[in-house]
Amino acid sequence: MKITIVGAGNVGATAAQIIVDRALANDVVLLDIVEGVPQGKALDIYQSAAIQYSDTKIYGANTYELSANSDIAVITAGLPRKPGMSRDDLLNVNAEIVATATREIVKYSPNAIVIVVSNPLDAMTYVSFVNSHFPRNRVIGMSGVLDTARFKAFICMELNVSIENINAMVLGGHGDSMVPLVRYTTVGGIPLSDLLPKNRVEALIERTRNGGAEIVKYLKTGSAYYAPAASVVQMIDAIVNNRKRIMPISVYLQGEYGYSDICLGVPVKIGAHGMEEIVPIKLTEDEKTALDISANDVKGMLKVING
Repeated sequence: MKITIVGAGNVGATAAQIIVDRALANDVVLLDIVEGVPQGKALDIYQSAAIQYSDTKIYGANTYELSANSDIAVITAGLPRKPGMSRDDLLNVNAEIVATATREIVKYSPNAIVIVVSNPLDAMTYVSFVNSHFPRNRVIGMSGVLDTARFKAFICMELNVSIENINAMVLGGHGDSMVPLVRYTTVGGIPLSDLLPKNRVEALIERTRNGGAEIVKYLKTGSAYYAPAASVVQMIDAIVNNRKRIMPISVYLQGEYGYSDICLGVPVKIGAHGMEEIVPIKLTEDEKTALDISANDVKGMLKVING
């Protein structure tokens, strides 16, 4: 197994560190356009492997040749919003970065499964899918995996129970209009709505929707990376070990849930071939309305990218 990570920033480097620690691949390639950064971080991580007793080898590079024949390629590259830059400007800049990365991955690793992490995530997953010309099972985005982890963490904090007791699922776009499904959220098999009053559940949902912004507010000069990196690795683990796990993943839809020509977070079975099946679940009228709002937000971003 060979894994390439495009982008040696905090998310990419942390994901590489976890992959090496857990020996999920024989080889990891950390790519970045900034000379010396991927090489230095890769060397540092490789030295830590000696302490973790991991035989995974990791290499840093500024070009894609070293990534040839990767089984999995993770795209974390992208720019944060800068002063004077509109959201539309940021969309188009990151779309070009993701499109270029995707084309290079396809050139050197035509059989890879691509996992997109760059923001805005669902729009960037769409950009990667369109530019890859891969079947849709091989281009997936890490959306609801992270959002669900945040929802579970906040429930755990609220109820003071083991995280192992909590099952949850967050659908829709990775943004303010994400859709935490309370009806499918249980704690030790008990519905969350039986354990907490409605106002507390609503507060947890709101905190989940603002989970990334809350961290940015604390850090002031950065954004979350530990949980995003762990979310990527959870997806990688499901692929590497063919776990057939059901996760909320951003995938290209062709009529499922009533949407087409869009990437959106829905329940997906993940295994050795990437997306193995889109899992249909019944939504209430309110849940479907909320998912429609989220889908429309993503469509609005795609309209900006497509001009």
